[in-house]
Amino acid sequence: MTARPTPVRLLLSFLLAAATVLAAEKRPVIGLSLDTLKEERWQRDRDTFIAEAGKRGASVIVQSANSDDTRQVRDVEALISRGVDVLVIVPHNGAAMTRAVRSANEAKIPVIAYDRLILNAPIDYYLSFDNVKVGEAQASYLAARLPAGRPARVVRVYGAPTDNNAKLFKQGQDQILAPLIASGRVTVVHEDWALDWKPENAKRILNAALTKNREIDAVLASNDGTAGGAIQALQEDGLAGKVLVTGQDADLAACQRILRGTQAMTIYKPLKNLAALAAQVAVDVARGQRPTTAVTIPNGARDVPAIFEKIISVDRNNLQATVVADGFHPAAALK
Repeated sequence: MTARPTPVRLLLSFLLAAATVLAAEKRPVIGLSLDTLKEERWQRDRDTFIAEAGKRGASVIVQSANSDDTRQVRDVEALISRGVDVLVIVPHNGAAMTRAVRSANEAKIPVIAYDRLILNAPIDYYLSFDNVKVGEAQASYLAARLPAGRPARVVRVYGAPTDNNAKLFKQGQDQILAPLIASGRVTVVHEDWALDWKPENAKRILNAALTKNREIDAVLASNDGTAGGAIQALQEDGLAGKVLVTGQDADLAACQRILRGTQAMTIYKPLKNLAALAAQVAVDVARGQRPTTAVTIPNGARDVPAIFEKIISVDRNNLQATVVADGFHPAAALK
């Protein structure tokens, strides 16, 4: 004969079932640590991320470090102390975040590196665009438009030396330019890194290049902000529109410059897709799921599962069919 459950056992069973339901219904909390919100691009990413996480039943706590490594480490530690379920970090300096990630590891909080890889720490996922391909696309666009019959004189404006992405963009550019430089088809007349991606630092680089040599055919700028600074220097010398300038991010000001003819191209990265995907992955990880990936990227501590979104080279010919058609910028804003 089977013994009937005692009231105590019935109560315990009820409490256990209730706890299971509550755990399943618990609203995940995501900590989003951003390098900066000064650039248009990161404001868009933040807004899309929060909206998508909200659709999936999660809340987001946002911190912005204003491009200060010490402050960003403190931001992450504060998010850890608040007991977030998962951390999504856009590092100002991928190496400087190692300590903060290890604190998250100790607290058993998963970490997702968003857009920029965090180095030398066991992170869980890396979500970005294929940044080597971004550099390849920029340099390929330039290479297809070299002047005929003589070496092309190129100025290279790299991004922030603290940003691992800047090094990946350079790696992709190098893969296209190296054989052209070796053959004498391209001469790099000046090159430098733009601290913190600031346009004013890119302007200083171009000013220095123009002081040495006014005969410039192209500026291989690694993003739209540095392209803008470079173009400002070119304008002061009456060269804007006469020198091919690359970019990246499809910022509104860059798209306007493309239509005016002072910037040749940009790389459109469907940021809304990436931000929405990052929110989806963050919520899944917070709920104990492990999204599968086909790619891994070494970061010095492990091979990190990586997910990449596609990129698109954009110039005046396809601006309407890409950036405008996707709703990234309204047509009226480009005038």
